[in-house]
Amino acid sequence: MTRSSSTKRRSSAAAVVGLALALAASGPARSATPVSDAITPELQRVRQALDKYRDPIRAVHDGYFSTVGCVEYPTPGAAGQVPYPAGGMGVHFFNVSLMGKLDPLQPQVLVYEPAGGKLRLVAAEYFVPLGPDVKEPPRIFGRAFDGPMVGHHPLMPHELTHYDLHVWLWKKNPAGLFAPTNPAVKCPDSPYTFKETAPALVPPK
Repeated sequence: MTRSSSTKRRSSAAAVVGLALALAASGPARSATPVSDAITPELQRVRQALDKYRDPIRAVHDGYFSTVGCVEYPTPGAAGQVPYPAGGMGVHFFNVSLMGKLDPLQPQVLVYEPAGGKLRLVAAEYFVPLGPDVKEPPRIFGRAFDGPMVGHHPLMPHELTHYDLHVWLWKKNPAGLFAPTNPAVKCPDSPYTFKETAPALVPPK
């Protein structure tokens, strides 16, 4: 072996050792934080109470009815719109009997993602229509609601102006636990998938 070859091999070995030491110093790679690690004890209790609705038939029995369509927002909200990140929402199940209430254990909407031939519960949504008694954004879990906004056409009339707040209790959301959309939620290629634009904000009166 020539001196040049020996020197090259020693240099390569030193580089490998140096890389290994650098990786060891940086510690193990961090995995995505599970949903259970991202929520407060209060939200854990809410999720546990609502776990029964993982079965969408149970949700129907309790007054939650499907809007049928699976909703996606391919582009972020623009000026004058709710600042949605691009992403999916899923299929909404509304319980109109809960409108006008603000109870953590009784969300007005349950959100499901179609996956593997099933509907998988991914989020709860709290929904407050605008009215004479709603003069500022409602709050729950220490968070202000998004809005006010027009209704989400075509599955909702524009005239149903409201505030809402999503809480992704059953599916990790890279955009945030309370973000309105989730880039990890996907809708199937179907006539009942609606690629919407972010709803317009309602100007203050």
